[in-house]
Amino acid sequence: MPATKTADPQQLRHIAAEIRKSVVTSLAEAGSGHLGGSLGLSDIFTALYFSALSHQPDNPTWPGRDRLILSIGHVAPVLYATLAHAGYFPVEELTTLRKLGSRLQGHPGRDHGLPGIELSAGSLGQGLSVAVGMALAAKLDNKSHRIYTIHGDGELQEGSIWESAMAASHHNLDNLIAIVDRNGVQIDGFTEDVMKLEPLGAKWESFGWRVLHCDGNNMEHLLETLSRASESINKPTVIIAKTVMGKGIRDIEGDYRWHGKVPTKEQVPGFLEQIDSGQ
Repeated sequence: MPATKTADPQQLRHIAAEIRKSVVTSLAEAGSGHLGGSLGLSDIFTALYFSALSHQPDNPTWPGRDRLILSIGHVAPVLYATLAHAGYFPVEELTTLRKLGSRLQGHPGRDHGLPGIELSAGSLGQGLSVAVGMALAAKLDNKSHRIYTIHGDGELQEGSIWESAMAASHHNLDNLIAIVDRNGVQIDGFTEDVMKLEPLGAKWESFGWRVLHCDGNNMEHLLETLSRASESINKPTVIIAKTVMGKGIRDIEGDYRWHGKVPTKEQVPGFLEQIDSGQ
């Protein structure tokens, strides 16, 4: 059966909050992993899996499904939490994150046996080239499904991204939608201090892409922008989504030091309370 979809922003915000709570608890149990980016992306993953994507959790290899390529594999916790809440596997399995023998390793792997994983990710900069190949294959086979890919803004400092961007526009891949998590920070600090990205929209436009901007933590804006992205003709689309690292937990929002830091079990109740109070 297809995944349950809704266009109700309030319901989607509630789902996003549940996903955030699962991210917090699974990472605290694991004792390692990436919290900040996973929290910031929870609204985007919710809008995709519970509204925009065509997919079937009980038939994860359905040929007609839209493909989602997670290029920034270190935010696997939000992918796993979203897949679990969407019905791909039991939510209780999230507590096995990063455990020996678990299907939920630190980075997603297609050989781990977890349904819903389209790409073994971890090496930054590779996801867009895979997505371009998938989108081109779909065009050649006259298939109507779309390819979505998610990138970190720091990841755009990889040259392979721009090689792939050039190829996508050359082949008029209007079935390809890239989403950039523009939270402005990366592991070493602010992106504009590490390696300037701006003017980011103009860069994508110069490579022949249609560029959309949105607030990646505003559900109404996300739904509207994803709908517009699906209407592109003869051009790939990139959504530059402004997000807040650590979104939902006021104590850590925007703090790059939480890129790869996890809460202690003592911090968990307070973090969960902040997520609930922010709905």
